[in-house]
Amino acid sequence: MKKALQYILGIDIGGRDVKAAALTLEGREIGNWLNPTELSARDFVLNTKKLIGNIASEYGGAPLAIGIASPGLAAKDGRSIAWMQGRMEWIQGVDWTERLDSPTLIPVLNDAHAALIGEVWQGAAEGCKDVVMLTLGTGVGGAAMTDGALLRGHLGRAGHLGHISLDSGGKLDIVNTPGSLEDAIGNCTIAERSNGKFENTKQLVQAFLQGDDFAVKLWNRTIRDLAAGIASFINVLDPEVVILGGGMIAAGDALFSPLEIEMNRVEWRPTGSKVRIVPAQLGSFAGAYGAAFHSMKLTNRVA
Repeated sequence: MKKALQYILGIDIGGRDVKAAALTLEGREIGNWLNPTELSARDFVLNTKKLIGNIASEYGGAPLAIGIASPGLAAKDGRSIAWMQGRMEWIQGVDWTERLDSPTLIPVLNDAHAALIGEVWQGAAEGCKDVVMLTLGTGVGGAAMTDGALLRGHLGRAGHLGHISLDSGGKLDIVNTPGSLEDAIGNCTIAERSNGKFENTKQLVQAFLQGDDFAVKLWNRTIRDLAAGIASFINVLDPEVVILGGGMIAAGDALFSPLEIEMNRVEWRPTGSKVRIVPAQLGSFAGAYGAAFHSMKLTNRVA
């Protein structure tokens, strides 16, 4: 008879994909899964139950803890997403503990919050207590941790770092912030910012590396805006490390080298030491790691 494994399970619900990761209590990954996201709560619940059942059969028993990460604002009681307008409205109010027939709590976290927790547990900020994370992709997301505690805020809104204002006279973004960081550097505005020359940030970076004059100016402006945002977060939150994740970090040195130069210009360094800016390490499964760890802690499972 196959010996049952002790493991925890994190499930990260994305707009396109669902990522799941099975981990030991120490944080070693023993399996991961990537499936398309269903477009209704009913179908998603059915498929998630099937996935959990298949994993339980493979590992000889149910997980010790299950955690969910999702876009949106998590409810105060941590059992559901309270607010997620737009592309995933169906997820609002779904109590995963009830819907998955779990005898123990299945806590729910915002996906960016979960990604930060994952990176602090097993990734780029392992062991750190004061951390800012920015996800640079279609938009700009984020999360922050101070003295080892995740910042949630009154409504669970804390960490929407892409919606700070860099230009009070700029156009309003999707949450009515004028001249936001997200609109300044996000992939969502690249066509507009490049006057239609580039469809995505990857094309911009390629042209920058080839020395295209227009691309060089636009990419340098992107770096300056990103640095201004990071410097602002440093002044407000005083982190020991800033993690950059999302698709934009695929630019590698084309991102981090000029960013370091710009941070040397704008970062306030009262002790002479600079804040480390590092790439995320867990990739697209960071949210699943964080959701699993969060659940493990809430259900008092320890390594």
